[in-house]
Amino acid sequence: MKNFIEEVTWRGMLHDVMPGTEEHLLEQMRVAYVGIDPTADSLHIGHLVGVMLLKHFQLAGHKPIALIGGATGMIGDPSGKSNERNLLDEAALRHNQQAIKSQLERFLDFNSGEANAAELVNNYDWMKEFSFLEFIRTVGKHLTVNYMMAKDSVKKRLNGEFAEGMSFTEFSYQLLQGYDFLHLFEKKSVTLQMGGSDQWGNITTGTELIRRIASEKAYALTCPLITKADGTKFGKSEGGNIWLSAEYTSPYKFYQYWVNTSDADAEKYIKIFTFISKEDIESLIQEHQQAPHLRVLQKRLADEVTIMVHGEEQLENAIKASNILFGNSNAEDLKQLDEKTFLEVFDGVPQAIIEMSDVEAGLGIVDALASKSGFTTSNGEARRALQANSISVNREKVTEDYVITKEDLINNQFVLLQKGKKNYFVLQIK
Repeated sequence: MKNFIEEVTWRGMLHDVMPGTEEHLLEQMRVAYVGIDPTADSLHIGHLVGVMLLKHFQLAGHKPIALIGGATGMIGDPSGKSNERNLLDEAALRHNQQAIKSQLERFLDFNSGEANAAELVNNYDWMKEFSFLEFIRTVGKHLTVNYMMAKDSVKKRLNGEFAEGMSFTEFSYQLLQGYDFLHLFEKKSVTLQMGGSDQWGNITTGTELIRRIASEKAYALTCPLITKADGTKFGKSEGGNIWLSAEYTSPYKFYQYWVNTSDADAEKYIKIFTFISKEDIESLIQEHQQAPHLRVLQKRLADEVTIMVHGEEQLENAIKASNILFGNSNAEDLKQLDEKTFLEVFDGVPQAIIEMSDVEAGLGIVDALASKSGFTTSNGEARRALQANSISVNREKVTEDYVITKEDLINNQFVLLQKGKKNYFVLQIK
């Protein structure tokens, strides 16, 4: 066995761990699980820390289990922080489970046939037939209300952090999660549950249930909740969550999120979100400190995470898309962008709609710049800019006699105009 605790400690992925866990894991192959909320059909990067814990666990020679919280999905989000209740039916739950598994397969080995191959389970499968009476008889009687109320998460809510108080559903949630641990201990030999530091109370409820019902010892481990150096929330952009699904967050935007991290965050994230060795990370940090403007750390971090989630081809496309704005790209590079990525690269750039018939007839560059788009205020300004050699069509300099034709269309519908280095304008041809 490799030393899992040692590995996650130097990577900054350890917040709390129950005494004896390290020794327990070094004795033989063990089984651990992390719970995942199935309320969407994609993970977002907030889930990645738990997934990375499972992967490091597997790399250390142990068996990881990803638990889809389907039972919770059926009753809705009990956090009390939102009025919305995302109530899922079984069909939606199964769809989300399958989509999440396909993403997890990029990280965890489910199919090796080895003893430590990963597994995916759904707590809905063992909770759906459990009657309320049976649950409170077999589980509820083993924990006192005093024990449950002593948890920090419960104290915060009861002390008025949220005006609406605490629902019975939320209060009983630690019992549900605790029972998951007991069930997996009995059926899958799971002896360790891992999660975010906010889950410590729920996880230790599980270890207590196992102690009281099975008279055995189980273990708990949590990782820190990831924060950003500037105090803003990790994993969020202006458009919301950064998803692992390309359908919700394009590989270009995904790549941009990581490449734009601050120096302090990049130094932290490269340990947590990649499998690069300690020696190589120390070398990268040193290289970055000598020339921070080259953003060596951010680029390596963005490369590694994008490949892991989307593959090498999508990384190359994301880098090409990034170079459109910041590098020496040309018309051919632009024409390789799909419509969604093109619009994301030029998000916020002014646009004008041009009739396809104008382009088919041949649209003179002066008209394109002035009367048809308003990119320049007049024909005179357009001509002066052209004579100063500061106008480009699809990143290539043009002169006053240039005519835009269908050959110039990107994705058969866009033309990119540029004045100087930073002034862009998109013609949308309809």
